Amino acid sequence: MTDVEKIRLLKLLYQYRAMGCEYFEEYRPLSDTKSVTHAHTLDELRSDVSRCELCALCKSRKNILFGNGSKEAQVMFIGDSPGVSEDETGTLFAGRSGELLAKMIENVLLIPKESVYITTILKCRPPENRVPTPEEVACCKPYVMQQIEMVKPKIIVTLGSTSFHHLTGEYDTPLEKVRGLVLNFGDAKLIPTFHPSFLLRNPSAKKEVYADMLNVRSMM
Repeated sequence: MTDVEKIRLLKLLYQYRAMGCEYFEEYRPLSDTKSVTHAHTLDELRSDVSRCELCALCKSRKNILFGNGSKEAQVMFIGDSPGVSEDETGTLFAGRSGELLAKMIENVLLIPKESVYITTILKCRPPENRVPTPEEVACCKPYVMQQIEMVKPKIIVTLGSTSFHHLTGEYDTPLEKVRGLVLNFGDAKLIPTFHPSFLLRNPSAKKEVYADMLNVRSMM
């Protein structure tokens, strides 16, 4: 358990005690990425995820959003969680944010979108598109870690603060302070950047993401 998780757990205990609770279910640290499946391939893992009932999101989902792209991709993009249209269609990064992501890949990295691998930190849509809870991510993170292990990307690009915070465990580090930095993540290099939906709301930030994608291209 990391120091950040110890602090978070202590805060959680104080909150429960303030509410009069004397017992709560066993805490599951987010860094616990033990395999929850026996899958040996991405197809087997997708099948396992489609049957997942580890958290309550399985009751409201219409589709799981597993991931797609090349199984031998050098670059893996990891977003936050599926939205309404993605849950309806079963397609990751649907709509305008998906179009923008495709342009980032094809016009800046100069490679086909199909040659990268795209997934999300959460495989089911949270109600009202809210931010996923730590407990929900704790259930899904082992799947993401297995995807990374199976694809073996050279570079991981986290899209948005949710994927960066939960993938790295750096919960107290604002995305703005690390955006564009090259971080070590196992055998891969990790570059945090803004989510395409953030860019649609804040077009002025596109130049920063453009610089991040140029950096990714130079490392390929």
